Amino acid sequence: MILHKGEILFRQGDDGKYLYRVHSGLFKVTRLHENGNIILFNVFYAGEVVPHHSLISPKETHGTAIALVSSEVEPILAADWYKSLEEDPKKALEIALLLQDKVRFMQQRIDHLTAGTPAERLALLQHWMSTYTYGQPLTDLLTQEEIGQLIGLRRETVNRLLRAAK
Repeated sequence: MILHKGEILFRQGDDGKYLYRVHSGLFKVTRLHENGNIILFNVFYAGEVVPHHSLISPKETHGTAIALVSSEVEPILAADWYKSLEEDPKKALEIALLLQDKVRFMQQRIDHLTAGTPAERLALLQHWMSTYTYGQPLTDLLTQEEIGQLIGLRRETVNRLLRAAK
């Protein structure tokens, strides 16, 4: 299944009938809160099976996944995934490795959030994203608000940093 930039892979609250193996591309995951705020809380990329919180047992989706670039994903019926988990002991190791990779990604994200200056945080995010976006500028993929959410800065600070970099 091919999704193009802006297309939705799954929506917040979906029943979790499918998991998805990401073969290529990049997605952002947003969550709409009751007060109307939309928060970007995750990014996933090639090699992952998502949603992460449903790798071992089913649960409705926690957010909405939106393609940031053209992406290829393989839908997997959740019932088939869970059945194979019961039948194949090697499947548990596959899931453990997937979760380990995500934990390492999150550790890297925390390192980026604790970098010295706001400019350093922005540079680290730009460098990381460039490995998945084939040279597209960060601002073509995410709003200034979303960039700020990923690196712990206000939109105004992101705007100032981007203008200074030109």
